[in-house]
Amino acid sequence: MDLALSDTQQMIQDTARQFADAELLPIAAKIDKTGEFPHGPIKKLADLGFLGMCVPEAWGGAGLDVVSYAIAMEEISRGCASTGVILSVNNSLVCDPIQRYGTDEQKGRFLTALAPGKRLGCFALSEPGSGSDAAGMRTTALRDGDHYVVRGTKNWITNGQEADVCVLICHTNPAERHKGISALVVDRVETPYGIGKVEDKLGIKGSSTTSLVFEDVRVPVANRLGAEGEGFKVAMSTLDGGRIGIAAQALGIARIAFEEALAYSRERSAFGNPIGDFGAIQEMLADMATEIDAARLLIWHAAAAKDAHQKYAKLSAMAKLYASEMAARVCTKALQIHGGYGYVKDYGAERHLRDARITEIYEGTSEIQRLVIARATLQELAPA
Repeated sequence: MDLALSDTQQMIQDTARQFADAELLPIAAKIDKTGEFPHGPIKKLADLGFLGMCVPEAWGGAGLDVVSYAIAMEEISRGCASTGVILSVNNSLVCDPIQRYGTDEQKGRFLTALAPGKRLGCFALSEPGSGSDAAGMRTTALRDGDHYVVRGTKNWITNGQEADVCVLICHTNPAERHKGISALVVDRVETPYGIGKVEDKLGIKGSSTTSLVFEDVRVPVANRLGAEGEGFKVAMSTLDGGRIGIAAQALGIARIAFEEALAYSRERSAFGNPIGDFGAIQEMLADMATEIDAARLLIWHAAAAKDAHQKYAKLSAMAKLYASEMAARVCTKALQIHGGYGYVKDYGAERHLRDARITEIYEGTSEIQRLVIARATLQELAPA
């Protein structure tokens, strides 16, 4: 198996790494402290084509493969985890479902603005009373002529405050549970909806997380993705791809934590020697380096499967599960290597640990990933 990057993939990696070094690492701590949305870096990433990486050029995107996207997500998240998740949502949870399920007319209206970053998108599935149990949502979109009238509240919406396009998952036939769910693209400019509470979070503070409030919002039937009742399929398949991006985000966070711990182990001395000379520190560094490389291989495997139009739901769940839990372990070790300095905000170790924690929760908790993996594995082993 050839794991060498193509010329294009290498160019994407170099570009993203240089951008992270020059534009993100110097301001990541400030973004965490102020909670400000990184408008400047996002605009520059849009100019580089990073907000619609896998969207065909005909619809305003960069026309790249999923492996290139995963590579970029790792590098950008290494620079700033908040910027990474903003990128991930627009690419994976907004552009991807519109590209796969939208009509040419919908792609012309929405993708051509979202992919080049002229507009920003969000994805609304979770609610105050339904997270992992997506079919238990209460938001409804009831048909009224050539419109749906949307009522309900969505929670935990990344980019919620800044986005002006929302991929909304809601019940068009509540009696049918998951078979009565549909997906709508809601244009916030044409059909305004409310922005509720902006959450004060543990980490990724530069990306807004809000609730969205729909009070009799009229959305054209022409904005529905796929057929009525296909929304659950749209949502689940969208999350399958989104998990690749979040896995890559976790990988990037782990990498910067490891790199800083490695540098600190060479600079900090104890008992007359750099602490990196001690076996206990070397064991931690060895585990960290091994887990980071293992996560990257899982991510690239899932991304390559999606590029090849193969089944990838199980692979993306495995990548997301392992990479997110790996990031927590690596960031914990990185903080430990820094000792007392790891616990204070003068160093990045405590920020990386806070940023990593969410990757085990959003776009499917670790428990849901294990369920997806187990069900897929049992299905594969079932008698023909």
